[in-house]
Amino acid sequence: MMRVPSPIPMAFTPEDLAGALRWRYATKSFKAGARIPSATWSALEDALVQSPSSYGLQPWKFLVIEDPSLRSSLKPHSWDQSQITDCSHLVVFLARRTIEAADLDRLIQATADARGLNPEQLAPYRGMMEKDLIDGPRSAVIDRWASNQVYIALGTFLTAAALLSVDTCPIEGFSPADYDSILELESSPYRSCVVCAAGYRDPEDRYAALAKVRYAPGDLIETI
Repeated sequence: MMRVPSPIPMAFTPEDLAGALRWRYATKSFKAGARIPSATWSALEDALVQSPSSYGLQPWKFLVIEDPSLRSSLKPHSWDQSQITDCSHLVVFLARRTIEAADLDRLIQATADARGLNPEQLAPYRGMMEKDLIDGPRSAVIDRWASNQVYIALGTFLTAAALLSVDTCPIEGFSPADYDSILELESSPYRSCVVCAAGYRDPEDRYAALAKVRYAPGDLIETI
């Protein structure tokens, strides 16, 4: 019988979570030169790796852009936003262009290896994925499906960063086609989907002090 891991002790209280989420905002101005410590960044990279996805298929990659000249090349195609060059770490979230049989085989093999199974034991699960993502109606909108999965990873990253007191700014104001060209992704199985800058806010960023605007829970959450 497989042993179910015990839950880890709660490191954050509900108050800690609420405080972190209220503290975070889409940082408009990063303190240039302020670097995220390596241990903290490693934890954030692991948050990306641990992100959930439909079927566990993980149809993504995450490009961490450190090269200053490359960031400068991307900035004009990002509405000239300063976050691109001033942040500590810039992540380009990539989505799979298509889902193919090899993608399913990769997951089945990884699952078998991790759980001590024969891949043949997972044939029904593979068949279900194939029927849905390759042969089914969803195959016609697979680009949207893959983008949806990437945004789950983005949400995980934003929350993890807030809990570690790291500022972030998710960025959709960019040209995916130009990013794909500059990052040489045009012949890759992956495409640029969304961008996120991470680092530490500039103390002079006036947006940090603005009241956060959120609708009341009763307007958004309904229990039936």
